[in-house]
Amino acid sequence: MAQAIEEWYKQTPIITRSYLTAAVATTIGCSLEIISPYHLYLNPRLVVKQYQIWRLITNFFFFGKMDLDFLFHMFFLARYCKLLEENSFRGRAADFFYMLLFGATVLTGIVLVGGMIPYVSQSFAKIFFLSNSLTFMMVYVWSKQNPFIHMSFLGLFTFSAAYLPWVLLGFSILVGTSTWVDLLGMIAGHAYYFLEDVYPQMTGRRLLKTPAFIKQLFADDPVVVAPPANVRFPIPPQELHQD
Repeated sequence: MAQAIEEWYKQTPIITRSYLTAAVATTIGCSLEIISPYHLYLNPRLVVKQYQIWRLITNFFFFGKMDLDFLFHMFFLARYCKLLEENSFRGRAADFFYMLLFGATVLTGIVLVGGMIPYVSQSFAKIFFLSNSLTFMMVYVWSKQNPFIHMSFLGLFTFSAAYLPWVLLGFSILVGTSTWVDLLGMIAGHAYYFLEDVYPQMTGRRLLKTPAFIKQLFADDPVVVAPPANVRFPIPPQELHQD
């Protein structure tokens, strides 16, 4: 069992493995009182006035108590982060990292702006950690990019992957948990999906371009298109590589 987990961990893509490790280590550290959640949560006042910039990052690593809800979110983080990195972003680790950075920025911006709007500021003031929202964003993006995959919810009914975020949102309502976390993830996910997939098809322009300095951080392997064994091409094999 331990060996199987170790093999799975080693085969997990770098960004998924790094985020999962940081999330588990942070949550365990808080459970053992090695570190305090009070030093991690998002607090705009402390960020601006006391320059505690790390809170903009650390609030995405803490997933609450070590309970069933934590395991539930770790499953979704490991599954959908891995699926995106291995499929939609295969060979494009820099673009995947930029997607997470975009989502984290949008989520943080929504909370900061929402905290200044009357009537809803109280709700946003209660949002201290955005880790679950970022995970939900990944679920939303995956569902948009794989809308026709058939799924089952607890063996009760089947549905297309396009409806997965709405099924999870309905489940949150059913069990009485806050839906703000899910809604924020859906907003950030839809913003990315629209700017990355819909807008370029409408206008022929791309607004989301991974900065060069981020691409330099990742040595993305080129995706190789392998020709059939019985077909000969009059071009050198190296030209089969796609950027």
